[in-house]
Amino acid sequence: MAQDRVEAVERALTVLEAFDSPQEHFTLAELAKATGYYKSTLLRLLGSLARFDYVQRDDHGHWHLGHAPVRLARRNLPGRHLATRIQPLLARLAADTGETATLLEVQDGMAECRLVALPETSLRHDLQPGDRWAVMDDHDPRPVLPGGAMVCEALPGDALESPMWLALSGPAGRLDTRRAKAALVDAVARLVAGPGGSFRETSP
Repeated sequence: MAQDRVEAVERALTVLEAFDSPQEHFTLAELAKATGYYKSTLLRLLGSLARFDYVQRDDHGHWHLGHAPVRLARRNLPGRHLATRIQPLLARLAADTGETATLLEVQDGMAECRLVALPETSLRHDLQPGDRWAVMDDHDPRPVLPGGAMVCEALPGDALESPMWLALSGPAGRLDTRRAKAALVDAVARLVAGPGGSFRETSP
């Protein structure tokens, strides 16, 4: 309905739509041509979008999408489909090993627990989806665990996707790292060999 329209919001969304293109980086002139907006108007819109990390400007003055669209997309359907495929696998890992089984993701120097299955024991590594911690290396998602240990196995992906791992963690004196590693390698192989050959499918 016309009364529900907010012109400034629609202009900002029009700018974002311009990035739905095989071209990844745009000059201000290219965005002006794609949207039909004056450069002065575009700069104001891009400034607001940049403050919320929907777009970013590189050192050459070119504009590209920021992290916010990807972050929001992760919260939608692909995340639910990921849970459908991986949560039962985590439950099996936790039951077979007696340790905490998790799906971890690293983005911007922070590791996040995306999915978890806890073993039926009171002495365990308690993690919940959404728990986050800083990491020194994007290729090592393990947190500092005094008295504990974590074993990880990377999931295959490409350079445009945030790195993900399956992990098993628990008390250092109980966790059998060799057995845990073997279980994780087997789990990753089964995921990759599943429907379509990719665990990162985005359609149900």
